[in-house]
Amino acid sequence: MGQPDSAPDAPGETPFRLPDGSGPDAPVFSEPWQAQAFALAVALHARGLFTWAEWAAELSRQVARPGAAQDGSDYYQHWLATIEALLMQKGVAGPDVINALSSAWQRAAHATPHGQPIKLENDPERA
Repeated sequence: MGQPDSAPDAPGETPFRLPDGSGPDAPVFSEPWQAQAFALAVALHARGLFTWAEWAAELSRQVARPGAAQDGSDYYQHWLATIEALLMQKGVAGPDVINALSSAWQRAAHATPHGQPIKLENDPERA
């Protein structure tokens, strides 16, 4: 008889399983940018840009927007949208600055050879 995927932490608790059937040893992020978005949110909170209550409220708004994937596959897209919304709400950066920087990173990504780190200085339009 096989062992359960994970043992309950306390009597009566259900073992933890992710919806896709993977267990607690599965990767948390499916792409490196997701880990970077997570780290950016943690760093901005650590610098006092927002409270976790403000983060949760804005993330909830983003996840509830029309067109959100029912399977949660766009979850970290919502993290990025939450970061952008909080940057604007707090007066750190407006949509023009955010869009310009996003475009610069896109150009840098396209100009960077495969396998090399993407650096903003690779943006061909950088002055």
